[in-house]
Amino acid sequence: MHTVDTVVSRDACPFAGAEDRPTAYAEYGAIETLLSLQHPRTGEPAERSFLVATQVMELLFDLLRRHWEQARDALEADAVPAALAALRRGAAVQDVLVASWDLVGSLTPAEFGRFRAALGDASGVQSAGYRHLEFLLGERAPGFLTAFRGMPEVRADLRRTLTSPGLHDAALRLLHRRGLPVPAERVDRDWARPCPPHPGVERVWAMVTADPRPGDEAADLAEALLDTAERHTRWRRRHAAAVKRSMGRAPGTAGTSGLDWLERTAARDVFPELWASRTLV
Repeated sequence: MHTVDTVVSRDACPFAGAEDRPTAYAEYGAIETLLSLQHPRTGEPAERSFLVATQVMELLFDLLRRHWEQARDALEADAVPAALAALRRGAAVQDVLVASWDLVGSLTPAEFGRFRAALGDASGVQSAGYRHLEFLLGERAPGFLTAFRGMPEVRADLRRTLTSPGLHDAALRLLHRRGLPVPAERVDRDWARPCPPHPGVERVWAMVTADPRPGDEAADLAEALLDTAERHTRWRRRHAAAVKRSMGRAPGTAGTSGLDWLERTAARDVFPELWASRTLV
């Protein structure tokens, strides 16, 4: 009698693994390690979905950060086509990030309540990966570094992002090098400090988008940045909607104001001068 393991047919898998090691696929993706990282703290089935969604988003945050840093560095090097390619890759990641909320977007207050206490003080506000993205988008809030006092390497990495030009900064510096009248205080400044919208920047973007020609790199850049901004706002709004559905206006973990804070954040435009410039065209 033959067992399933000993039967060999023409339909057998041509990529049979060795008996003493994982498959090449499992090794390449570190699948066994990846699947060993989920440790729900309660018996509530919805907690596993919540945990997996959290980990998926963190992986995507890191991937998106890499694309955005590539785009910023390409802009600093006057390589607009490379920057546009990186922003397009980033937009695809952002679409998956928004869709990731579907894993927990229908979480009910009863389901969340059965495992919320197990989170302790854990909060998305403490995500270093997400904070890198916010810094790259111009949301400069040095106070968030205090959350990482016990993680010196993570804090130092965040500080490097905070004190470097963001995506919009790099775009304005490129426009300045190409002869457009970008205000001097937006070309070179203390990047760690918040920067209010400037009417001169709005006018520059209006000039860029008023009469674009085929192959106009600056106009293409404006649209790619708006694609990025719009997708990030979608993610913020989806986050707020998921919280509203699962816990209403109850206080958030780690002392945050929960939904109120998320709604205020979602209401702020990313790259506000780019949006305002549309009115001037």
